[in-house]
Amino acid sequence: MKELDLNSLPLFLAVVEAGSFTAAADRFGCTKTKVSLAIKALEQNLGLALFTRTTRQVTLTEAGQQLYQGCQPLLARLGETLGEAGASAQALSGTLRITAPADHMALSLAPAAAAFAKRHPDLNLELRSGDKVADMVREGIDLAIRMGWLKDSSLRAQKLGEFEQVLLASKGYLKEMGEPRHPSELGRHRWLEFSPLPSSLTWTFEKGDEKLQVQMHSRIKVDGTGALRSLLLAGAGLSVMARFGAQGEGELVRLLPDWRLPSGGVYAVFPPGAFVPAKVRAFVDFYRDWLAKAP
Repeated sequence: MKELDLNSLPLFLAVVEAGSFTAAADRFGCTKTKVSLAIKALEQNLGLALFTRTTRQVTLTEAGQQLYQGCQPLLARLGETLGEAGASAQALSGTLRITAPADHMALSLAPAAAAFAKRHPDLNLELRSGDKVADMVREGIDLAIRMGWLKDSSLRAQKLGEFEQVLLASKGYLKEMGEPRHPSELGRHRWLEFSPLPSSLTWTFEKGDEKLQVQMHSRIKVDGTGALRSLLLAGAGLSVMARFGAQGEGELVRLLPDWRLPSGGVYAVFPPGAFVPAKVRAFVDFYRDWLAKAP
């Protein structure tokens, strides 16, 4: 065996985690040819085929899987150690890419990011709005902020805080259908279903010692908070939104204010792998404090 070029190992891990030579090249800012040649040299050095290649995808061989399981924790820990050592010695730099639901981005995360950017003038920020968890590796996302309850238990996540949920309807809708005075009256109302929620039609209301679970019925289902607000404003029905998402909309009325709905969580979701870069850790700590101080 020739002397192993350790520089090929991070490229090998990138191909595995990104799913293709092209995506790995984008991740490292190099050409696909460089990645391909590095993997070929690694395979020749080891005398093993690490990937099965087709025109559409690359998949790990058994030998490749063994190499990945052995190297990934070691390289992740090495990167974490180097990152921790360098974080105290130099300012944050590079680009930090963050995604969050559109409402949360506009009302909470974007102002926090602006304050964070002032503290770290050498760091570039890229903010992306979206209600669904993206393929973070393929899209180069460093951090995703997600709301509510995480359906996927395999996600690497930290809970940063909580938010209050409120029942809303437009003034026009209430003029047409009347305002409910008790959760038991909600069954006769038009419900707007927000499909990303794990139990989007079953809601539990609490008031003191009283607790009532209500099963809703819906003809309209939506998967984005912006569209949900538009439907509410159009008088299409009533629904639940995060309290901060209802701010600034004079036409939306909070219903049953004496009744409490389950609180939702604010989560930081990380890409696969053990290593969390210093820039990501710094923003997560900053944003946790920001949420704690929010009104």
